[in-house]
Amino acid sequence: MSDATDAGAPRPRVTIETLAERKARREPIVMVTAYDHPSARAADAAGVDVVLVGDSAAMTVLGYDSTVPITADEMIMLASAVRRGLTSPLMVADLPFGSYEDSDEQAVATARRFAESTGCDAVKIEGGGAIVDRARAIVAAGIPVMGHVGLTPQTAVDFRAQGRTAEAARDIRDAALALQDAGCFALVFEAIPGDVTEAVMPGLRIPVIGIGAGPGTDGQVLVFHDLLGISEGRPARFVKRYADLRAAMVAGVAAYADDVRSRRYPAPEHGYAMAAGEAERLRELL
Repeated sequence: MSDATDAGAPRPRVTIETLAERKARREPIVMVTAYDHPSARAADAAGVDVVLVGDSAAMTVLGYDSTVPITADEMIMLASAVRRGLTSPLMVADLPFGSYEDSDEQAVATARRFAESTGCDAVKIEGGGAIVDRARAIVAAGIPVMGHVGLTPQTAVDFRAQGRTAEAARDIRDAALALQDAGCFALVFEAIPGDVTEAVMPGLRIPVIGIGAGPGTDGQVLVFHDLLGISEGRPARFVKRYADLRAAMVAGVAAYADDVRSRRYPAPEHGYAMAAGEAERLRELL
């Protein structure tokens, strides 16, 4: 059963503590991406728990070929619009490629800029290894961090499922535990076999949100444009489409274009009239 309240009644703010409580009670956590004010309002009204302003906006909104080209300035603009549309969900913002990897100082400075400029509740960074140190530094600066292991689109050279051998799965486990020990409040598991998820989850005290990682995680996330059928092309294997909005959008715009070309639009009911007698006075004046 959904925990959404009646229409018009404000839902309580979701916090990091809320997510920890949901994990303890084994209540699934719902996360979705959003990239602008309208999508944020839709996610908020639907009663999701977490909204991620993902760097996938590079492709879904800005037309780039990958997540790599999107800049911090572009992400901040989008995240600020999302913040203005949210009342209840926890808001997490992706730090874009190149904005945090070089040093702890760079990572902290970027995370502070995002927190101050967008009002996000937390930031998300991708990977293990040296990124664990970046996560630890950001957490030490007082900014909550969500980690991300498995398929990490910012640096991936192979966009297939990760952890398909025992050794690769062990590396994912080690990265997840290291990020947990660094102080991350939650993790994203992306494109990981369900067997790996099941093996790793018992060692994790923090919530894990899956995307293509099977049903064993504490919650799920999908890209707004994928789940609503706005994106073009074939979706990833793990995507379930819940609507076909692109077809509806194309049909709506095509119907409008047809009405304009046939002069059916605008009709009288779409216009404005002058006050009584003013049209005749205007003709006299002209």
